[in-house]
Amino acid sequence: MSKQELEVIGQGTACCPGLSAAPLDEDQAAELAKVFKALGDPVRLRLMSMIASRGEGGEVCVCELTPAFDLSQPTISHHLKLLRQAGLIDCERRGTWVYYWVLPGVLGRLGAFLATPQPAGAGA
Repeated sequence: MSKQELEVIGQGTACCPGLSAAPLDEDQAAELAKVFKALGDPVRLRLMSMIASRGEGGEVCVCELTPAFDLSQPTISHHLKLLRQAGLIDCERRGTWVYYWVLPGVLGRLGAFLATPQPAGAGA
């Protein structure tokens, strides 16, 4: 694995217990920190939202993402690369264009990690 490649969270086995279930060990915390660091940039967060809003199995062409930002195409590609390295999205080149999609289960695993159980009798 190169210095810039990050391990995909939760593939094969469960990554981490929920935040309130048990304290994270050092490795789990380091793994999740990489994901949250990737999402900690407003441009990357918007890109992730644009890709994820296509729904399960949906994909979006980079040609649709770039015009939404006042940034150069290489800068957008860099942000997309960081999201890919964090294990959040994947892509495929088709001719001139690259298509991106959210990796299956990623958002669910992050949501489950952040979810806190509601006390008995508490309403939604």
